[in-house]
Amino acid sequence: MSSATGHPKPRLTALSGVRKGRVGEVWLVGAGPGDPELLTVKALRLLQAADVVVHDRLTPQAILDLAGPSATLIDVGKRKSRHTLPQDDINALLVALGLDGKRVVRLKGGDPFVFGRGGEELAALRAAGVPATVVPGVTAAFAAAASAGAPLTHRGLAQAVTFVTGHAAKGETPDLDWAALGRGNETVVVYMGLSTAAVIAARLIEAGRAASTPVLVVESASLAGERRILSTLAGLDAALAGLDGPAILIIGEVAAMADTSSPADLVAPMESRLAR
Repeated sequence: MSSATGHPKPRLTALSGVRKGRVGEVWLVGAGPGDPELLTVKALRLLQAADVVVHDRLTPQAILDLAGPSATLIDVGKRKSRHTLPQDDINALLVALGLDGKRVVRLKGGDPFVFGRGGEELAALRAAGVPATVVPGVTAAFAAAASAGAPLTHRGLAQAVTFVTGHAAKGETPDLDWAALGRGNETVVVYMGLSTAAVIAARLIEAGRAASTPVLVVESASLAGERRILSTLAGLDAALAGLDGPAILIIGEVAAMADTSSPADLVAPMESRLAR
C-alpha cells in the first residue's frame, strides 16, 4: 500500500531492534529551511538512495518527493490526533531500522546540530553500534538573514552572533545568560521564540538592551509564504500578533538593514530580468 505521494506506508511491526545480519547505516541529514533548492547535493543523493526516510512534521512535501520511489516515509512529527513521538522512541526507531539493515535518512529541518536534537540521536546510534553520519544543512537563521538581506555580523554593528532557543517547558522563562545577551555589538538569534517573545524582549531590556533595538521576525523562511516584520524590542509583542510560526527572531542593529518586502513581490521582476 502506498501513500498519496506514491511511497509505501511505513510498516514498523517487523522492527525488533535486534541485529539481523548486515547492519545498515543512518544518516542524520539537514533538510535546510524548507526550500528544496537549499538542500545540499549530498542530502539529495542520500534521499534518493534511502530505504527509509524518518522525517519531522514540518518537512515540506516537495522535499519528501525527492526520496526514491521505493523509500518508506515515516512521519515522527506531531499531529492533532496524537502527541509528538517522544525523543527516546525516535532514537529507538532509528536504532531498530539500522540493526534491521536499512539505509536510513533521518531528515531534520535546518541543521541536525542546531536545536535539532541530532546529538541525542547520534549518541543513541553509536551506543547501539549502528554506523551514523551527520550531513549538515542550511539552518533557518542563515536562510532568514540571507532572504531579508540582514547580515548576522557586520563591521561596526555586530562583532558576534549568538543562537538561543526561545522554547521553554510549560511557559517558563528560557534559562539564558541574560547579562551576556544584553551587551551591545552582538546579534541574538532566537529559534522557537514566538510564544516567549514578550518575555525575551523584557529580559533583554532589563539586561541593558535599548528598547528601540531593531528586531527582524521572519516567518517560514525560504518558503513561498515567507513573511518579514521589522519591529523593536519594545514593540515586539504587538508585532507578532497573527503569527503562528515557524519563525526566527533576529535581534540587533543589523536587523535594521533588512528588506521587509514580501518575497513574492520580488519574484516577477527578477524573472523578467532573467528572461531578457
